[in-house]
Amino acid sequence: MKIRMTNIPDVLVLEPRVFGDDRGFFLESFNARQFHEATGLDLNFVQDNHSRSARNVLRGLHYQIHQAQGKLVRCVRGSVFDVAVDLRRASPTFGQWVGETLSEENKLQMWIPPGFAHGFVVLSESADFLYKTTDYYAPEHERCLAWNDPTVAVNWPLNDEPLLSAKDREGRALAEADHFD
Repeated sequence: MKIRMTNIPDVLVLEPRVFGDDRGFFLESFNARQFHEATGLDLNFVQDNHSRSARNVLRGLHYQIHQAQGKLVRCVRGSVFDVAVDLRRASPTFGQWVGETLSEENKLQMWIPPGFAHGFVVLSESADFLYKTTDYYAPEHERCLAWNDPTVAVNWPLNDEPLLSAKDREGRALAEADHFD
């Protein structure tokens, strides 16, 4: 596995080793020992999630203010533009974002530690998105940062208005959102 740092050092892009031939391919999507050796992180994932979304669906930017979740994310069908926003008030990158295209072709993954809002927009006709979390989903602690907050200014690769859930249409601006200490 290759690890690439992003402009926010705690958010990592992972490139798994892929073994392919004319029959298809094989890859290890997660190996705790290799992940620890490559990153120094010793994580305990407790939940796996899978979503399917149509083109221009934008999910996010979600986070849990308590029971904060670290997420290891990947797109196994189609492609998405995946985004992490630093909400750790004491961080030198507070309020900054990084984004990466994740797709079935490039097989990249992104590690998003606790303390970040996360979201993605679907670039392909549809996309299957998988992610592992380090804590359980807790709806009472869930928050949503506005996907289009001008202070954060995520450069979403959109040609049309995104398709949003009611919850995501109600996202809060960075200045009004709950943050992490």
